[in-house]
Amino acid sequence: MFDHTSRYYTIPTATIVLPDGREIAFARRRFLPRSDRLPLLAEAAVTPGDRIDLLANRVYGDPLAFWRICDANDVIDPQDMMRDAASNPAVRLRVPTPQA
Repeated sequence: MFDHTSRYYTIPTATIVLPDGREIAFARRRFLPRSDRLPLLAEAAVTPGDRIDLLANRVYGDPLAFWRICDANDVIDPQDMMRDAASNPAVRLRVPTPQA
């Protein structure tokens, strides 16, 4: 259902049968991994104007892997994370080692 680089790749799917007999497949809920259990690859400083997709591309060579950095920093909204990190030079974002 999802590309192997997607955060949803390992999520099981389920189906629901509607009253008219149609079956609809969907991905089950994805729970965030515990960030403290993700192996750390690096820590990254953020400056004003940095973007999460560009950071992911620098680190992983894939701008769509930004979700790995979000997971490692316990955030849902990457824009908030980048804005908060850029406004506080002492903050470094955790960049995890990619996991299968």
